[in-house]
Amino acid sequence: MVSQTVTVKNATGLHLRPAGTLCEAALRFKCHVNFNFNEVSANAKSILSVLGACVKSGDEIELVCDGEDEVEALEYIVKTIEEGLGE
Repeated sequence: MVSQTVTVKNATGLHLRPAGTLCEAALRFKCHVNFNFNEVSANAKSILSVLGACVKSGDEIELVCDGEDEVEALEYIVKTIEEGLGE
């Protein structure tokens, strides 16, 4: 299991479009991908779970990847978030 804290930088936080981009990034990998935010653990492969976490711009989330391709997944997803999730 690997984890890293990352700040959501896009101006609108994780609304539908960037949440979808996050899910697409997570679904590329076989490992489990979750994130922790304000005592909530969300499945990054589920759009409803991501939206339900109510992450806003400037919030820090802890990404947690667990499985065979966990290191690659963490690096790719952190990069995707830092680049603004397509916005």
